[in-house]
Amino acid sequence: MATGNRFVILHHSGFGREHWDLCLEHGEALLTWRLWRLPGEPGGFPIPADRIGDHRKAYLEYEGPLSGDRGMVKRVDQGDLQFKEFTADDCVFEAAGTLLNGVYRLNSKGEQWWLEPFKPSADRGAGGRAH
Repeated sequence: MATGNRFVILHHSGFGREHWDLCLEHGEALLTWRLWRLPGEPGGFPIPADRIGDHRKAYLEYEGPLSGDRGMVKRVDQGDLQFKEFTADDCVFEAAGTLLNGVYRLNSKGEQWWLEPFKPSADRGAGGRAH
């Protein structure tokens, strides 16, 4: 899946509660969600997530300490990315990584976001969003 877009999951430790940043390349920025569990860990899906500020594309490659004593990041997964659907509160994407490998949905239910494998419903048709 060579699409030009990439994703990365960064383990963020040493500042606040341990978490993982899921960063999806979109234009000149990385759309970013804080994951409270790593895909594949006990608890499974769905994984609670918080939409946080976009990150710089440098984080696709960067590992190490963060400025301002904000801990450090270590890459735990990366790969190619293709968006399937994208709205303000719903993002369906295909990821080709090690931990994330398949089609996933990030969906907002109020203030809380969730990451889960995407399962198309019968009323969605051939890849289109139901309206």
